[in-house]
Amino acid sequence: MPEPTAPPPPRDSDSRSVSELVFDVSESASSLIREEIELAKTEVSEKVGSILRGSVVGIVAGTFAFLALILAMHGIAWLINDLFFDDAWPGYFIEAAFFLLVAAAAGLFAYRSLQAGAPPVPEQAIEEAKRTRAMLEGEPVQTTPEVGER
Repeated sequence: MPEPTAPPPPRDSDSRSVSELVFDVSESASSLIREEIELAKTEVSEKVGSILRGSVVGIVAGTFAFLALILAMHGIAWLINDLFFDDAWPGYFIEAAFFLLVAAAAGLFAYRSLQAGAPPVPEQAIEEAKRTRAMLEGEPVQTTPEVGER
């Protein structure tokens, strides 16, 4: 039975061949690219999850608010009727106009909120890839403020 041999000691970079150095560089670049892709996936997943959670909570809140408003609208319409009119219909129209204004304001707010979160672009991964490319090309690396610092 042959005796197990110890692995050869690692050679320093001066004694390694060019092909070994090229292999190491390509392996490192491949690993770096995989990590950048994973960062982008994670970042997009977090943003999409945040948008979905906010949308679901908004729908639930809107449903309960709508049900409460039905009862409140009916009561307010009768109150307007008792205070100012002889018929109930003017109270319902005044109330409907008010709620249409509230709905327009809420719709504008929702539109702006969705625009702020969409599309879910992996900004951190893109910035990191730009810095890595600049470093590999030997250009000075520009630092930008983090997302929360803007």
